[in-house]
Amino acid sequence: MNKRIAVITGAAGGMGREIVASLIRDGAKCYGLDISKEGLKEMGSTLGTEFVGIEIDLTIPEKILSSFQQIEDTEGGMDILVNNAGTCLMSNFPDVSVAEFELQMKLNFDSAFHCSQAAIKLMNGRAGVRKIINISSNGAYNFETFDSPHYRASKAAMDSLTKHLASTYAVDKISVNSIAPAMTNTPLCDILSADVLAKAIEKMPHGHLMEPTEIAEWVRFLASPAGDISSGNIIILNQGRDVH
Repeated sequence: MNKRIAVITGAAGGMGREIVASLIRDGAKCYGLDISKEGLKEMGSTLGTEFVGIEIDLTIPEKILSSFQQIEDTEGGMDILVNNAGTCLMSNFPDVSVAEFELQMKLNFDSAFHCSQAAIKLMNGRAGVRKIINISSNGAYNFETFDSPHYRASKAAMDSLTKHLASTYAVDKISVNSIAPAMTNTPLCDILSADVLAKAIEKMPHGHLMEPTEIAEWVRFLASPAGDISSGNIIILNQGRDVH
């Protein structure tokens, strides 16, 4: 059986590292796309030949295309894409600058759009059910949280893309799902003031943030054969916080 080829964006971040590790444990070869050269180098030194880091600015579509071309030239195709790259820019409406709005959309939505375009072409003709897994956010649905409007919009756009691709490519055996976590213990928490972070943790039913390893296990499940029959779903992970 040929080894599955996975591409993970934002691979050197807190969530990305755990996703990469979980997929390698399941036997995949992982290509990690990230702007952090040092982070990718560190991962390569610990993960060995099953990890290949590609330094890239995901806000530049041409760089995305060249990276996927590199993967095609080396592997001939791919089986799993995890659109994990993203950040949360925190200016409040109506004081969001044009530059900040555009950067937020480029990082969170545009990169996922262009990576999905490139990935689907490389998935054609591959055996089994191929997977696109988008890392969205609970902030797209819970309007009582602190998330900024352009962050919410970028994640809601990602989830709309999820449903479109799932519907379009179901007969081609490409499944597409979104995972929408609530507060998770990643470096993104560092952008919050101690007061805002404390209030966010207080609202979590278990009394603590979720962990990247927990989210990575959901990615691993969807990427596995057990996830073959799931497509077009937005999977909300929040410890039951927002059940209405």
